[in-house]
Amino acid sequence: MPRIAREKSSTKVYHIILRGNAKQDIFLEKQDYHKFIKEICETKEKYQYELYAYCLMTNYVHFILYDKKENLSRALQSLTVSYASYWNKKYDRVGHLFQDRFLSKKIETKSYLTNLCRYIHRNPEIAEIARMEEYPWSSYQEYVNDNPIVNKRQILKLFGNQKQEAMKQFIEFHKMNTFQNEMQNFVEYEMISKLKDEQARKYIEEILEIQDIQEIVKFKIAERNRNLRKLRNISGISNVQIARITGLSKRMVEIAMKGKEGGKET
Repeated sequence: MPRIAREKSSTKVYHIILRGNAKQDIFLEKQDYHKFIKEICETKEKYQYELYAYCLMTNYVHFILYDKKENLSRALQSLTVSYASYWNKKYDRVGHLFQDRFLSKKIETKSYLTNLCRYIHRNPEIAEIARMEEYPWSSYQEYVNDNPIVNKRQILKLFGNQKQEAMKQFIEFHKMNTFQNEMQNFVEYEMISKLKDEQARKYIEEILEIQDIQEIVKFKIAERNRNLRKLRNISGISNVQIARITGLSKRMVEIAMKGKEGGKET
């Protein structure tokens, strides 16, 4: 399957999001969270990246990582393949556990880094699951306690030169009421289409093995819907965008994605 080149960060720091395929849960029990964290530790050592923050939610994961050896894609592939193998064996299933493409965004400024760190740590509160301080599956616990998984020093030094003062400022910053006003920027990032129309058009043509995306309009309904369903688990391409660049109506695309033709399951 073709890949659109990712933008490289001059700082080598990235915001990464991994999602369950078709929004399915990727953590069902405590053991699953522990296993995923173990895989993080192993890939960190093998691919030599540094983790600045993370949050494991029921069907998605946030990371901030420093890709110092430029092994980002290989590291995440190793992490997801290994965990998916464990998960499929444990729950007796087959198929993809994660969405085909992980989301990544370069982090170029200190301000964006600190605000993003706060946003990631407060995801359990956003989802109304638990208070940030009480949620066990994020790196916030590692910042306020001792744990070697994340590189706390790189983030804390942005809040002060003295360890105790930096920790105090870090905690206060995470609890600031202004967070709600800034949060929207990150929510919009998660929802935004990752590919421009021209990129998406070329991507779809290669996936469907067609010369011109307008060919989709000429397909018979069953054939058209089968082809459109090949696109439904690809992050970075929305139904609205597919409709816009194919010339189909949004309703036609939505029906195809739901696996329905004339109101019947296909």
